[in-house]
Amino acid sequence: MASLNSIFQFLVPKDKKFFPLFEEATKNLTDMAITLHEAVNAPKKERDAYYLKIEELESVIEEIAHKTNIELSKNFITPFDREDVHALISAIDDVADYMYGAASRMRLYQVEKITKSIRKMTEINLEAVQLIQMAIVDLKDMKNLKGIADASKRIYKLENKSDNVFDKAVADIFENETDAKNIIKYKEVLSALETATDKCKSVANVLESIAVKHS
Repeated sequence: MASLNSIFQFLVPKDKKFFPLFEEATKNLTDMAITLHEAVNAPKKERDAYYLKIEELESVIEEIAHKTNIELSKNFITPFDREDVHALISAIDDVADYMYGAASRMRLYQVEKITKSIRKMTEINLEAVQLIQMAIVDLKDMKNLKGIADASKRIYKLENKSDNVFDKAVADIFENETDAKNIIKYKEVLSALETATDKCKSVANVLESIAVKHS
């Protein structure tokens, strides 16, 4: 039986509160992933400006998540189940947290030599985040549910790829790095990047769950 919320959804005008917030959050998340990818490909002396921008974007996304939860407490009608609205914005916020975590570790630990693995993982995260942004657009009109399923599948594959890059990179560090401090630095950065991809998978899970309920 359809939930009371979904019955009301047919009776009320299109949502004008929540989707603009989701779109704003994912736009900022994509900007953040682009900035992080640019940071790891920039000369050492230019990286701090990128790290600063990432910190600002993380604050913006956190504020959007807070705003979404306030709207959730004020509005009886939501575009889909209330717990899914909360789960979706929280999962997007988590991705931002870990991307920012990777950037702040690189800055705090003064990671000077950026490895191929770090570059590869920021590239994977950028691709996953762009897929999330596209899936949010598909979710908005609920017409292209197959698009959400396809994006989710691609995100799952990217998460596997990220796992593999992470495992190989950690094995390489243990084999070739003699300085214990460096081992800790690189492992922490790689770990934050890998968890960011894992959190992209969590976003995909929520998106798929919403799409299934509305199919």
